[in-house]
Amino acid sequence: MQIKDFKVDESLKELTSHRTVVLPVACYETKIADNIQGKIPLHWHEEIQFILTLKGEAMVQVNEEKLAVKEGGCLFINSGCLHSAEDISGDCVYICLNVSPHFLLPQELFASYISPYISATNLPYIILDGSEEWGKNILDSILEIRNLIHENSPFYEIDIACLLTFIWQQLIRNGFQLEYSQTEVEKHRRMKEMLNWIHEHYAEKVTLKCIAKAGRLSNSECCRYFKKILRTTPINYLIQHRLQKSLPLLQEPGSNVTEVAYKVGFNSSSYFIEKFRNAMNMTPLAYKKKNFIK
Repeated sequence: MQIKDFKVDESLKELTSHRTVVLPVACYETKIADNIQGKIPLHWHEEIQFILTLKGEAMVQVNEEKLAVKEGGCLFINSGCLHSAEDISGDCVYICLNVSPHFLLPQELFASYISPYISATNLPYIILDGSEEWGKNILDSILEIRNLIHENSPFYEIDIACLLTFIWQQLIRNGFQLEYSQTEVEKHRRMKEMLNWIHEHYAEKVTLKCIAKAGRLSNSECCRYFKKILRTTPINYLIQHRLQKSLPLLQEPGSNVTEVAYKVGFNSSSYFIEKFRNAMNMTPLAYKKKNFIK
């Protein structure tokens, strides 16, 4: 089932439980345009993820890089990596396969064949090429897993477990050189700390200095982090997060645009309306009325 309203905690960790009834696995089709603001917001989770585009084209951001994933393309996103997705074709649909790393292999093999790969700082993502045999093997396996979950046939859980082991084997057998950089680990840890602080204090008066302090950085270094990793400024990110938080408040019966503006941290309703219109192509009041029509 597609997730249309992503819920994340203060550190952007996704709160959705990615699993069937008995397996720590989730496989579903996602139409990006059906999500709030027409995109998958920035988030992370401990599960590894595969994105296989069935239709259209998605722009996927993984940590600081943006990647176009066209129809038929597939992307592996490693555990713990910040990522988001936007629809650049207007009709993008993709299969999303999320798997707990602990389910890929028996626990006895985790230290040797799982941990080094999900900890490697040079592997935030892998582009899977369906024209290569090993890439096609993974793509075909993802489609088969989707069918097995939908069909719910006898022993399908065992079949899925076998396919996941096969997928992981294909990934680690095909020449990926592992690297580990404490600098990279520290960089992304500080980024998450700053995002965490924004998510806890967005409704208050927030300055660049406050955000930088949360990451133990200077103001200029803080701006550099946001520009490099998120392609935006700290204050612009704050504004977008406040707008995101305003959406469910505007949907509440009897809510007032001015009150909502102050609740999410704007000190001017006119400024809130201006930023909302720029982001959503409608005013907060129009959004509220549109929601009631639905």
